[in-house]
Amino acid sequence: MRAVAIMMVVAMHCGILDIHGGVDVSFVLSGFLIGGQLFAEIEKTGKVSLTKFWARRFRRLAPPMAIVIVLTAVVSWTYASPLKFRDYVADGLSSSLSFMNWRLVETGTDYFANDGSQSPYQHFWSLSIEEQFYVAAPILLVVMVWISRKIFRNRALVALFLMAVIGGSFYLGWSQTPENQPLAYFSTHTRIWEITCGVLLALAAPLASRMNRGVAAAISWLGLATVLVTAMLITDETPLPGYAVAGPVIGTVMVIAGGCANPGFGAERLLDNPVLDFIGNASYGWYLFHWPLLVLWPSMIDREFAFQDRLRVAVLSFLLAVLLHYAVERRFKKNVQWVARPWKGVFTGGFITGSTAGAMALAAIVPLNLATSNSSSTLAVGFTDPTSVKNAVYRTELSATVQGALEKAPENSSRHGCIDDFEVKKFVMRDACVIGDPGGEKTLVLMGDSHAWQWNDVYHEIGRELGVRVVTMAKGGCSPQVYHIVYPDMNRGYTECDSWRESAFAELKKIKPDVLVITDRARREAERKGAETAFEVFKETGARLVYMTDTPQPGQNVPDCLATHIDNITPCNRKQWQALEYTEFRAMEREVAEKYGAEIIDTTPAFCAEDVCPAVIGDQIVYFDNSHITSSYAKSLKPFLKPALEEVLS
Repeated sequence: MRAVAIMMVVAMHCGILDIHGGVDVSFVLSGFLIGGQLFAEIEKTGKVSLTKFWARRFRRLAPPMAIVIVLTAVVSWTYASPLKFRDYVADGLSSSLSFMNWRLVETGTDYFANDGSQSPYQHFWSLSIEEQFYVAAPILLVVMVWISRKIFRNRALVALFLMAVIGGSFYLGWSQTPENQPLAYFSTHTRIWEITCGVLLALAAPLASRMNRGVAAAISWLGLATVLVTAMLITDETPLPGYAVAGPVIGTVMVIAGGCANPGFGAERLLDNPVLDFIGNASYGWYLFHWPLLVLWPSMIDREFAFQDRLRVAVLSFLLAVLLHYAVERRFKKNVQWVARPWKGVFTGGFITGSTAGAMALAAIVPLNLATSNSSSTLAVGFTDPTSVKNAVYRTELSATVQGALEKAPENSSRHGCIDDFEVKKFVMRDACVIGDPGGEKTLVLMGDSHAWQWNDVYHEIGRELGVRVVTMAKGGCSPQVYHIVYPDMNRGYTECDSWRESAFAELKKIKPDVLVITDRARREAERKGAETAFEVFKETGARLVYMTDTPQPGQNVPDCLATHIDNITPCNRKQWQALEYTEFRAMEREVAEKYGAEIIDTTPAFCAEDVCPAVIGDQIVYFDNSHITSSYAKSLKPFLKPALEEVLS
């Protein structure tokens, strides 16, 4: 079953097969194996030797983990973007100390994101939960067994306690999924029920072993089918963990429960073979290696990441796992001194963990492997006229000025105006939302999502120069046009956007702006009916309407790309036909805007020429991530925007 679990994980991560639930299978297995060991020791001695228990865990887990954490940092330093290195080693530090899952909760990570934002240490979240379980489980179980024997003279209280943990944890995971998906997915308290199912099964193993063999065989086969079928029914669109992960969990419990009766013709007839035994032995190393290779491989090959590359990652990581198993895992596991003197195992494991954490902490303060310059980027020239965009198309090297600005490029975002986070349900007018000239006679409202917010700084400067009060109304991921948007991190309807939009419309009617500028990200949810509904509201305000077309999409994190292609930045540019995604929806929105009398500002000439959208124009980096333009480049577009806005305002 360990082999089944790891093959499910690798197949899903590498895009070989759309199958989920491998980690959930692994959680149940861990709970059953560890629970079985602990209950057996308690039954035999009446207690648990914490030193021996933790020494066994250290012997198995710490050395391979330390090797992979350090090797991943070395490969990241060599091949990945220098701008990401410090974030990576911070993740490595969290992984070495077994709280990576909580770091991912804190950063609001989308586990299924496919935008280059993944960390090579992200997969340590599940190992962190297991290791937290290993610390607490022996203590809790000893206490519960002692209390249960005092009260019931049996293990009834232990069973009730485990069932309460399962029920409570499952409810928390299910209820938190639509509210805070990262918390539900990565946190210990929403996942511990899966491991506890295995512990409860270990407690009930003596009963399961007395099951009728025919029934046991049927249950084990049905359990294996349940694991595989429910795992394939889960998709990237399924709210996870929710209730969906219950399928693989229940199926695994059924396989093990059936196997306890040793039916001889159950699922073990398929599972118990040398091939799966071999894969199962290397499963820990395969889990450790496959994800860092998958994340870092595109940087290592420096070309488009094809399906064949995913297969190569799966095979190479397995070969490394086999090497790790025989060269490291077996040696530490069978170390005679550690077995005879468990305190040595605990001390050595603690030393390895501390050394790994220390190495990550030191790596975080090492100067970045990044070409720099003393030139100031504050005076750098960006857009001057369409010729500057055309010249940028043929540029291949970064100037000293741009190199000097690279390290701070990810922070080069708008400083003025306001934008509401995803969870905000109502627009509230506040001082931060008023920029430009707050005492201006005329009012301009800039409304949209983060692709409106990215323009705030240049609108601030234009408003100040023209004596215009600029009100910014923006919410992340929320189009001002009435579309049914799917919340990207939670795979559900973005209801917070719907309520925020209604309150923003109500505020618009109170403001009665002279000019209303609408711009948002081109999205696949766009539909004509929703666009027309919004523009009817916009028209009712009596404002002059302006529709700014969306900016081109670079398709990758631009500062990261530039940092790794300083001598030839061509791979960081994008063809115009690729950058202007969802062309049919862009055209539809523009048609609706024109129908309602809006002035159109086509932003494409400020970003693209000769069918190419450059990553650097003049001496300005155009994007600070994989989607949004830098504040400095936006401000350089003042000569492009100001005449159009001046004409509308007059």
